[in-house]
Amino acid sequence: MTTQTMGARRGRLLEIWKPEDKAFWEREGEAVAKINLWISVPALFLAFAIWQVWSVVAVSLPALGFNYSTNQLFWLAASPALSGATLRIFYSFMVPLVGGRRWTAISTASLLIPAIGIGFAVQDNTTSYPTMLILALLCGLGGGNFSSSMANISFFFPKERKGSALGINAGLGNLGVSVVQFLSPLVVTAGIFGIFGGEAQTITRNNQTVQVWTQNAAFIWVPWIALASLAAWFGMNDLADAKASFAEQAVIFRRKHNWLMCILYLGTFGSFLGYAAGFPLLIKSQFPGVNPLAYAWLGPLTGAAVRPFGGWLADKLGGAKVTFWNFIVMTIAVGGVLVFLPHGPLGGSFAGFFMSFLVLFLTTGIGNGSTFRMIPVIFQTQKLREVDASDREAVARATREANTEAAATLGFTAAFAAYGGFFIPKSYGSAIALTGSPDAALYVFIVFYLLCIAVTWWHYARRNAPMPC
Repeated sequence: MTTQTMGARRGRLLEIWKPEDKAFWEREGEAVAKINLWISVPALFLAFAIWQVWSVVAVSLPALGFNYSTNQLFWLAASPALSGATLRIFYSFMVPLVGGRRWTAISTASLLIPAIGIGFAVQDNTTSYPTMLILALLCGLGGGNFSSSMANISFFFPKERKGSALGINAGLGNLGVSVVQFLSPLVVTAGIFGIFGGEAQTITRNNQTVQVWTQNAAFIWVPWIALASLAAWFGMNDLADAKASFAEQAVIFRRKHNWLMCILYLGTFGSFLGYAAGFPLLIKSQFPGVNPLAYAWLGPLTGAAVRPFGGWLADKLGGAKVTFWNFIVMTIAVGGVLVFLPHGPLGGSFAGFFMSFLVLFLTTGIGNGSTFRMIPVIFQTQKLREVDASDREAVARATREANTEAAATLGFTAAFAAYGGFFIPKSYGSAIALTGSPDAALYVFIVFYLLCIAVTWWHYARRNAPMPC
């Protein structure tokens, strides 16, 4: 390690960080960036697991003796997205204020609150609905983590690697959604925590009385959350160059492209969250003879697994081009869902419904990667247009400002998009309550995707677009 490099470190704080300098990147930057990325991934994975645990718990509550209406259950499934989206607005600006290492450790540790709270609450079916609603809202702590995590990782990587790095962080993190839906039905079948895990509940399943430990769906994450918090505190780094006041970051609210990308990311990531949160209850309400937990986890798994590919594809072909065609396929997939839903005396086709949703989840994953790749490119291009390319000091200053604004925009668009996780399942519940069918909600989604196609084409994807990316 060189003297300059040693002087650039103060504890876990890196005072010199120049990822766009190829010599610096190859000498030491890449190794440090990868360490921070690979600690960030499991922390974000756990955040998504806690955020989406209600999508499983809500389905199980009626069998446990909780007398909640269908609309109340959809509220429970949707509430974590509502609180998570709101928290993301604040989390978007925390990394430059507090430091990426510190904030990752603190925000990950906060997940212990809902994990432990839910584990105790589900053991007593006299727990009031307001209490359960508060616990559902506390799951939003996991949702807030995404904005700060993505903003933090964006600082570590050069422009040509941001799409892939953000895709890996988000894609593997998003796997928490599918894993919680897959793992929960398995861990509740045994008292794996012994005397520390509480008593079993008795339910009737397929005309047979069985014992379950529903609290395990939440308790299973507690030790891993503790370990991830410690790993973040002792293994990650804070960046001096990433420091910025709220005022310096708040400039994004005057940037047109911040708001345009909010719309597009609502269409991709908001769709992923909303479909994941509402999928189990939608299956249960439309196809009563199907066990939703046997299938629901495959959708989020597909979307999460393909997200790194979406980032890589956008790095190769351009984010705008990938995003444009992706929204077209999303629109067609929603049409497929409509075709295969039950209508009147027609029982629908679960196979067609399920395959249409898998395509929809696939496109949300690709679109998540491509839209997040667009943001750093947009802000760097915009800033560099404002300076003389031959003025190295001006270019360096513009690059720093672009990174700060792009990181804040990454976080804020993620906050805005997370409201899709509330809107979609709540739209299902409202449409079913008013019309007896979710069709009206799906038609609204199609109209919104058509708007996204128009925005992407006009501003970013067409020939001579004002901001090609």
